[in-house]
Amino acid sequence: MRRAGLLHSQRGVDGGYTLARPATAISVGDVLRAVGGTLTTVRGLPAERATYHGVAARLGGVWLAVNGAIEAIVDTTSLADLLTGRSVPAPPAGTTPPVPMTKQEME
Repeated sequence: MRRAGLLHSQRGVDGGYTLARPATAISVGDVLRAVGGTLTTVRGLPAERATYHGVAARLGGVWLAVNGAIEAIVDTTSLADLLTGRSVPAPPAGTTPPVPMTKQEME
């Protein structure tokens, strides 16, 4: 997290780590990306790189929508929100489920 610019380190007897920015300016998404990279993986790949064929062709869109919903929540929830107990925001308005495939697309 230090390399991601989220923490400052202090060496010595009084050393340790402190936040590099106020807790209100660090999102849960910042922390998750710093420690784990991408937020959503599908078969070991970031959601945007996963590919599907045939009847599963539209699964990529589903995973992108899932990833977008996760990002919307973790990127708008700060460390300060966690400390104060503020409720997690709802997914963004206008989020729609993927369109089902037609029989012709399944063949």
